[in-house]
Amino acid sequence: MNPRKVGLALAGGGPLGAIYELGALAALDEVLGGVNLGACDVYVGVSSGAFIAAGLANGMTPGDMYRMFIESDQADDPFEPDILLRPAVNEYLRRLASTPNLFLGALLQYVDAPFSRGFFESFLQLARALPTGIFDNSGIGDYLRALYGAPGRSDDFRELAKKLFVVATDLDTSEAVAFGAPGWDDVPISVAVQASSALPGLFPPVDIKGRHYVDGALMKTLHASVALKEGVKLLFCINPLVPFDARIASRRRSNEPASLADGGLPTVLSQTFRAIIHSRMQVGMDRYRQEYPDADVILFEPSRGDAEMFFTNVFSYSSRKRLSEHAYRHTREQLRQRADQLAPILARHGITLDTAALEDEHKTLAHLRSGRRRTRPRTLGRAATQLDRTLRDLNLLLNSGQRPA
Repeated sequence: MNPRKVGLALAGGGPLGAIYELGALAALDEVLGGVNLGACDVYVGVSSGAFIAAGLANGMTPGDMYRMFIESDQADDPFEPDILLRPAVNEYLRRLASTPNLFLGALLQYVDAPFSRGFFESFLQLARALPTGIFDNSGIGDYLRALYGAPGRSDDFRELAKKLFVVATDLDTSEAVAFGAPGWDDVPISVAVQASSALPGLFPPVDIKGRHYVDGALMKTLHASVALKEGVKLLFCINPLVPFDARIASRRRSNEPASLADGGLPTVLSQTFRAIIHSRMQVGMDRYRQEYPDADVILFEPSRGDAEMFFTNVFSYSSRKRLSEHAYRHTREQLRQRADQLAPILARHGITLDTAALEDEHKTLAHLRSGRRRTRPRTLGRAATQLDRTLRDLNLLLNSGQRPA
């Protein structure tokens, strides 16, 4: 047993956040000696970070997930982004079915007291007929259930060799729930990740044990304290979303507005959302230093002048190769700049920082693309692949005149 536990906490940020985290993890994994980020003692994942944390806890390496989510054509179980964009038809129909009763109730309410209540106040309850989400997130759970059902993996928190916590928010109480903790470890990992990434308005809440859960980032950004309470002494954290500061932007993109206000409502809301979650995270970091003085927490995140990360849509998946490469290079640059500060911290935990591996400023993620190539059409499953290989080997043996063992 490792007396000085190492943990990893991953924040959310939509598909963009997961893409950034994969690039950053790849950079960290190749220069940290004495630790394997695919074999940490404790993992904590929130929202899209839960996808990555659950994969690592299931024995996948950053390279495996890079090929699965970024270089999809190289993976046996490629991630298809269209599962995130399926309309929530069942939710639409359920809400539509409630409309007649809601309308009748509103009408009776108005007729009963037309002057004291008013027309709009009486019919305001019709808002309850609006769907709670645009897209159906059940496809996420189905995909992960199949992914974790493969040999050597598990959809059960209790069967994992390492501790995994997936944080979601109870919609009715606003309380954070760490699935994987005692009393919550019987919930399938796939369902927990589905709940943790159910961004309100985009996906409907997920029903678990009769209660409804939404995105875990509603209460905290990282939930790093979950890992620290487990006795983690060195915690690596990755937060992919930071507010933008145009004054320190390294370069301006051709489609970048002169002022954030010129970018319209989406840009203003993006800056507001990022500023709120980032300031909240900074408060948490200060508190961790006071409450856990014997633990080291190391945070990696984009620069506040990173226009590439800020002006890319959080839900964009089409730019995944470019953005993961961007995250990889930026994290390597951070490691170079912070080497003198990080080296003694890491040394306290028996970990080294390979500064020689950081010297090549032009190194790319090309080494991760050299993984195992696909050997089957996408429509075939893992069982079909194994059967195909067995039949091929048997055919070779028969043609050679040998008897199979």
